[in-house]
Amino acid sequence: MSSVTWINSVRARTEPELEQGTGPHYGAGNLIAATDEHTRNLLTRGRLERRSRLVPRSLLAADLLGLSVAYVLTTFMWGDAGAFGSFHEILVFLGTLPCWAIVARLQGLYRNDQERAAHSTTDDIVGVFHLVTIGAWVLLVATRVGGRPNPSIYAVITFWFLAIAILPLGRKIARRACKRAHAYQQNTVIVGAGEVGQLIARKLLMHPEYGLNVVGFIDRDPKTRRADLPEHLAILGGPERLPEIVKCLDVERVVIAFSNEPVSELLSLLRQLRAFPVQIDLVPRLFELACPRLTVHAVEGLPLLGLPPNRASRSARSLKRLVDAIGASIALIVLLPAFAYIALRIRLDSDGPVFVRRTRLGTNMKEFTALEFRTTKTRTHEPLGQAKIVRLVSAGTDANENRGVYKLKRPDSVTAFGAKLRRTGLDELPKLINVLKGDMSLVGPRPCIPCEAQNFGPHHLERFSMPQGITGLRQVTANAKCTYDEGLDMDVAYVRGWSLGLDLRLLLRTPLLILGRRTSAAWRW
Repeated sequence: MSSVTWINSVRARTEPELEQGTGPHYGAGNLIAATDEHTRNLLTRGRLERRSRLVPRSLLAADLLGLSVAYVLTTFMWGDAGAFGSFHEILVFLGTLPCWAIVARLQGLYRNDQERAAHSTTDDIVGVFHLVTIGAWVLLVATRVGGRPNPSIYAVITFWFLAIAILPLGRKIARRACKRAHAYQQNTVIVGAGEVGQLIARKLLMHPEYGLNVVGFIDRDPKTRRADLPEHLAILGGPERLPEIVKCLDVERVVIAFSNEPVSELLSLLRQLRAFPVQIDLVPRLFELACPRLTVHAVEGLPLLGLPPNRASRSARSLKRLVDAIGASIALIVLLPAFAYIALRIRLDSDGPVFVRRTRLGTNMKEFTALEFRTTKTRTHEPLGQAKIVRLVSAGTDANENRGVYKLKRPDSVTAFGAKLRRTGLDELPKLINVLKGDMSLVGPRPCIPCEAQNFGPHHLERFSMPQGITGLRQVTANAKCTYDEGLDMDVAYVRGWSLGLDLRLLLRTPLLILGRRTSAAWRW
C-alpha cells in the first residue's frame, strides 16, 4: 500500500459516511476483507478462546501443581521428622490450596498478562515470594496454634525454598505453552495513525511474543505511512466507527495514541467501549518524560501522575555498588573454568591477545577501558583516534533519521569460535572485571564509543548519570530491528526508572537470552 493509497483509504471510508450516514463499504464483510489472513483466522475462534481465560487458568494450574510438587519433595526429604506426609497434614494442605489461589489473586499474579503486554515470569518473582512466604508462615502459625508440633520449622523452610524455586519455573512453562495457542493472540487496533501511533505499531510488530495482533489504525486524518510498516495494516475508519470495529473484528485491546480528534469525542467513544471486554491502553502526553516508576495519586478524586526525582540517592548508589561488587566477585569465581576454556580456544584459533581493550564512556562521560574476549583473527588494541567510523542511516526511521548512527567499523575477519561468542554474548564476560574495578555495573545503559556522544540529543545525556552496564533494559528488551535512537531512549528510560527490583528482573532475564541466543542483534551497535 503506497502512502497515497494509505491516506486515500481513510477518505474513501469516512467521506461517504459523513454525507450519507451509511454505505455498503462499511459493512462487516468489507472490514474483514481489509485485514490480513492471520486476523481473519483469529476471527474463527470461539468466544471462550481468549487470553483472559487461557492464561489465568493455566497459571493457576501451574501454581497448584508447583505447590504440590514442593509439598511432595519436602515429604520425601523429611519423612517422619517433618510429618508433612501424615494423613492429617495432607488433608490440611489440600484444604489450604484454595487459600493459596486467593492470596495469589490478591497479589495480581493472574491478571497482569491481560493488562500488560510485556509482562514476563520474572515480573512475578516478587509476587511469588510474597505468596509463598505468607502461605508458609500461615501454615506454621496455624499448626502451632492448634497445638501440633509438626511440621517442624525446618520442613516449612524447605517447603518455602522449593516452592519459590518451582513456581516461577512452572509459570514459565505455562506461559510458553499459552503463547503457542491461538487464544493467546489479541486483536489490537491503534487510535491515531500519527508518528506515535505508527511507532507503537512498529514496536508491537517487532515483538510477536507479546501476542498483540495489530489489525489496523483508527484515524480520520492519518500521516504518511512509515516505510517499515507492513502493507497489510490499513486505516479502518474514523474514530466514530471504533465501537463497530471492536465488535466486528473481535478486538480485545485498543491503544489510544495521540489523535487530532476532540477530547470530548474521544471520551464519549471510550465510555462506549466500557461495554465491551477490551483492554484500553492510553499513551500519556509527554510520554517521553514518563518512566516505570511513574506514580498515580489523587487530589479530591482528581488523578495526578507523579514523576519521581531522576537522580538516585547516595545510599541507593552505594547499595547498587555493593551488589555489583558481590555479584561480579561471585560470577568471576563461578565462571573461572569458562574463562580458561574460552581463553584457550581463542589462542588455539589465532595469534593475538585473549582480551581486546576498547575505550568507552562511563559515569559522567568519564572514559574507561572496557575488556572483551577477542573474536577476530588478529585484533590488537587500536587507539580511538585511529578507529574507523561509519555512518549508518536506516531507511524509514522517524524524525531522528537525519541525525544518523555512528558505529565502530570492524574490518577484521571473525573466527568460527568468535562468531559463537558474539552470538551468545559471552565475549562480554571480561567486563565483569570492569564491574569489579568500579568502571561499570552489572546492569545499566549500554557503554558507547566517545564519538557517539557528539550525536546524542540533550536528553540522551541522562544515560551517563548511572554506571554503564553489561546487561540492561536495551540489551534485554530490544529487538533485532530496533533503531539506534530507540536503543538510546531505552537507556534513558532505564536511568529514569531505576530501582534494585528492576536490576534484579533484568539480571534474571539475561541468562534466558544467552541460552536462547538472542543477544547478538540487541547487544551490538
